[in-house]
Amino acid sequence: SGRQCTRSAPTSGVQDQAPPTDSHPSAAFLGGLGEGPPRGTGPGWAGEGLGASGKNQHVCHAAARLEMGSLWEEFNRLGTEMIVTKAGRRMFPTFQVKLSGLDPLADYVLLMDFVPLDDKRYRYAFHSSSWLAAGRADPAAPGRVHFHPDSPAKGAQWMRQIVSFDKLKLTNNLLDDNGHIILNSMHRYQPRFHVVFVDPRRDSERFAHQNFKSFSFPETQFMAVTAYQNHRITQLKIASNPFAKGFRDGDPEP
Repeated sequence: SGRQCTRSAPTSGVQDQAPPTDSHPSAAFLGGLGEGPPRGTGPGWAGEGLGASGKNQHVCHAAARLEMGSLWEEFNRLGTEMIVTKAGRRMFPTFQVKLSGLDPLADYVLLMDFVPLDDKRYRYAFHSSSWLAAGRADPAAPGRVHFHPDSPAKGAQWMRQIVSFDKLKLTNNLLDDNGHIILNSMHRYQPRFHVVFVDPRRDSERFAHQNFKSFSFPETQFMAVTAYQNHRITQLKIASNPFAKGFRDGDPEP
């Protein structure tokens, strides 16, 4: 199970840094902290990236396609904003991917983390309908990961259906004890998606850097906000979110 892929891989921007570890039992399969801004990927399928030739054969052929890509692109053109609240708010659009290239019989853990896109804090200029840098970023919020609740599962199960991170919530509460992703409001973030092979070898920690593959889709970048700043984002959220039906009908949010 320790064989590696040896063929050279094109650079598609898939990041090769390990996601942060967490208190989840699967943390043993992860490497060290991932640092720095992610490299971009092209739209559609994200395939092999830098360093894929040194990856375990169970992950080096993994590919992920972002679902609802056209909707993400529509938001991205306007400058996507995601609400963060003290109690935690789900993302819309929901981060969903279709996976291929996994070993159907191997076990995998799927998880997400969020990395700052830069070291700036922003403010919204209403007169120009644009975001402006407003100084240095606030101290980084605690780095957390969100494990898909079905983890671990066989590759066949993950590839059988669309993988949806609809339970993931974003918060600005630095003291959150619900396991939500903690972000600073008015800062820009890139979601990252990680596929981690559950290595059955007793000394699997030695191979942690080989046993995962990461994907970043640039169209999913967003600004964390406590209230929508761009009215066009508000309109698009209401128009495209089935759970916002109450706003369209003039009724309270369900």
